[in-house]
Amino acid sequence: MKLKMILGLLILIFGMQLNVLVGQENSNYHAWWDDRHAGNEYESKTKDIMPLIKVEGNKFVDLQGNIMLFKGVSISDPDKIENQGQWNKEYFETINEWGIELIRIPVHPVAWRERTPEKYLELIDQSVEWCTDLGIYIIIDWHSIGNLKSELFQDPMYATTYSETSMFWRTISKRYSGHNTIAFYELFNEPSLFRGQLGSISWSEWKDMMEELIDLVRAFDKQTIPLVAGFDWAYDLTPLRLEPIGREGIGYVTHPYPNKCSQPWEPQWDQAFGFATDKYPVIATEIGFVMGDSGLKANGDYGNRILKYLNNRGISWLWWVFDPQWHPNMIESWDTFKPTEYGQFCKDSYK
Repeated sequence: MKLKMILGLLILIFGMQLNVLVGQENSNYHAWWDDRHAGNEYESKTKDIMPLIKVEGNKFVDLQGNIMLFKGVSISDPDKIENQGQWNKEYFETINEWGIELIRIPVHPVAWRERTPEKYLELIDQSVEWCTDLGIYIIIDWHSIGNLKSELFQDPMYATTYSETSMFWRTISKRYSGHNTIAFYELFNEPSLFRGQLGSISWSEWKDMMEELIDLVRAFDKQTIPLVAGFDWAYDLTPLRLEPIGREGIGYVTHPYPNKCSQPWEPQWDQAFGFATDKYPVIATEIGFVMGDSGLKANGDYGNRILKYLNNRGISWLWWVFDPQWHPNMIESWDTFKPTEYGQFCKDSYK
């Protein structure tokens, strides 16, 4: 009799423990059926403060039709800046003091995953509010380098998948739809085969992928301008002569670093990307001196000539990079924001 009572008591205790383990009382319990994607619409009172930017012919314009030739800068990844204790409005105020009109925010896939989309969006939200207050537009850039088709990439920080890339833009476009401060979505930083080391992809295949991403973005956000990069680390737009992206209201990206071609530069720039400005808006989302030797003696001639070329062609441009560690670095330290020799050249170009 006692044995039966003991067994009954044990069964009762076991049942109660099981209920706790599988019930809502357990704080570790994951109610997977309540999960939702990150990126609900960003509730902000500043959406309409900045004038909306759109595409008209081969130019970026505001709603009054005024041509917008942006002079901007790429910052380093917000995750890096925040981890180094520098993600604050002062950083953006310093950029504003230089006379910068457009900031490019490069989101590295590894940082997006490790911080988690929910936490990363908090950083972007802050940048949107700071930039709106300072009158600066934003490019959100999915900062990967490599072959999105083969999913082979230059370095681990750039590793992603087409699925993750699509989900990133689904999240971003859903969250920031209708916020005028975010003027551009740069769909993929630098397509590259790394001299054959990263597999193969044709322009037609790349075109199909970009058109699909544009359609995905526009399912949520019909006003922010998608930007599509050329091949060869976002330098070469020659395929547009025969196969332009089959979507209206977009822009094209080039990164004309000095090592992309030999001198004389200008005729080769014409062939690689300059020709495209006859029909399409083009933006150089990265320009900069050579990383191995970023002094004026080696690169000053390039700096003056690329600025003159881009301005004459009506191509907006952004220097790389407003950071003391990433190269070529425009500032010496986080403490003073003192410009390097290269950074001073960049700073002077905004005047």
